[in-house]
Amino acid sequence: MDERRLGTTGYEITEIGMGTWNIGSDWGDVSEETAHEAVRAALDAGITFLDTADVYGDGRSERVIADVLAEYETDERPVVATKAGRRLDPHEASGYAESNLREFVDRSRTNLDMDSLDLLQLHCPPTDVYYRPETFDALDDLKAEGKLDHYGVSVERVEEGLKAIEYPGVETVQIIFNPFRQRPAELFFEEARRLDIGVIVRVPLASGLLTGQLSKETEFPENDHRNFNREGEAFDRGETFAGVPYERGLEAVDELERLVPEDATMAQFSLRWILDHDAVSTVIPGSTSPDHIRENVVAASLPPLTAEERERTNEIYEAHVADAVHHRW
Repeated sequence: MDERRLGTTGYEITEIGMGTWNIGSDWGDVSEETAHEAVRAALDAGITFLDTADVYGDGRSERVIADVLAEYETDERPVVATKAGRRLDPHEASGYAESNLREFVDRSRTNLDMDSLDLLQLHCPPTDVYYRPETFDALDDLKAEGKLDHYGVSVERVEEGLKAIEYPGVETVQIIFNPFRQRPAELFFEEARRLDIGVIVRVPLASGLLTGQLSKETEFPENDHRNFNREGEAFDRGETFAGVPYERGLEAVDELERLVPEDATMAQFSLRWILDHDAVSTVIPGSTSPDHIRENVVAASLPPLTAEERERTNEIYEAHVADAVHHRW
């Protein structure tokens, strides 16, 4: 699998990484063995970038990663990115103070068994945080003290990403981008390229919509966010099905599937569409299935989409989902 440079961090990471929200929480029940097997499958498939957060299962995802990495005796371990901030209750901008960030960073260092975190990301903080220079000063201090090597942000909205990269210490931005969430490809990607910002793409398969495996009859467990967060009841609704109304998303997928080559899956087609944007550093689909993880990796070796396939994908986006998502995120 080819690698891409993650902005100015100096990391060269695989085009397909792995997100580990699935093995932590909010996706139904996942056993310890299943969680460990998923991370092992990612490493065995050659993935060199893992993304996690301190709130995924209250640290469970971080600890699973640490457990699996301890099994692999190699000098070249993957880059591990984690996130901090969502432990705040209430989740308010004022909470992104140095004292809290220190506590979160130290807890993640313990969970991941790392002296210094590879990459720490603010975890979709309230918009006001991006107007608090003291928060980014605190991250600079933590970096200077050797508690983290690099830092960035995970954002909900394009405008937040554009504001975040005004701070010179911000080296990466994690953002939702897929055939159903196309707005980042406009001004944000242009600015990210100009400033050499690493771009990490999350929710690339729109919570499973873009796998082509969901239907109107699909039932989700009670503790799966695709059941309890469709209208943003628990957190930003853009994290669930990328904010696309479920049935409209299914209609769009029906049309997209006609574009998928015979030797590819709907998920691989979607991941390849994302990778065709050169501002993207890595894509982090999440899965608890080793087979799906291996299939995701194959997407990096597929040929780029044709001009016709890209044009038709854009037409489907405009016809079915743009008016529901483009202006919001």
